[in-house]
Amino acid sequence: MLHVALWVLGRVGGRTAAAALTAGAVLAGPPDVAAQDRPVELELVLAVDASASVQRDEFDLQVRGLAQAFRHPAVLAALDALDGREVAVTVVQWSSPGRQHVAIPWMRIGDRAGAAALSAKLARMPRYVTSGGTATGQAIAFARGLFGANGYRGARRVIDVSGDGRANMGRHPSAARDDAAAAGVTINGLAILNEEKNVDRYYAEHVIGGPGAFLMTAADYGAFARAIRRKLVREITGSGIAALPGGPEPRSRIVGRSGREAAAVP
Repeated sequence: MLHVALWVLGRVGGRTAAAALTAGAVLAGPPDVAAQDRPVELELVLAVDASASVQRDEFDLQVRGLAQAFRHPAVLAALDALDGREVAVTVVQWSSPGRQHVAIPWMRIGDRAGAAALSAKLARMPRYVTSGGTATGQAIAFARGLFGANGYRGARRVIDVSGDGRANMGRHPSAARDDAAAAGVTINGLAILNEEKNVDRYYAEHVIGGPGAFLMTAADYGAFARAIRRKLVREITGSGIAALPGGPEPRSRIVGRSGREAAAVP
């Protein structure tokens, strides 16, 4: 069963943006010269957990879910709704400190053909990170660094972090979250609950942040595809849960930042 949780954050955090980007946070290659500073609606980093806790079949379910999402009618409709405005997307695999890899460099998606091209790349994407702990803070800092010289200028900048566990090494995610939020970057989360049943509360308190940040949860990796599809629709359109195609998920809930249920969604 898929649960959807929303934390709209009123505070950005007390820390100022770091003056220097995290070491190693560079693009896999130079951006397309023709796309230098190209205006887009959204710059989106999809940060996929590839730590040792993620089994091979679980990683495959994540990747397959992303590939299917960019061919799904709901996501394609969200792209159509941008009315010619574009989305720039890159995909990162991450685990422990120093183990973050740009698996798919920045791609511009302006129409359904662009979405199909990204879907095809995701379907062929190998697993570059195959071991290591869970350094969520490093993943956020690395992803933030990818906005610096990517050739795009987005009206919104979002880091989409998916994972199944708490950080167990490296920089604390709340510190990286606060630095990114202070720079105007939103960090959204997709917590997968098969390993740690309360990891959603951890993501709510320590991972998500920035303007309009929200969290969605999936009961297990089998539910990932549906969760990431709905998450992408919301990130692309910037709309609320009730505005998503088909309305809210059955038995979804809206939860406050404290983790206390605020209101049930039909």
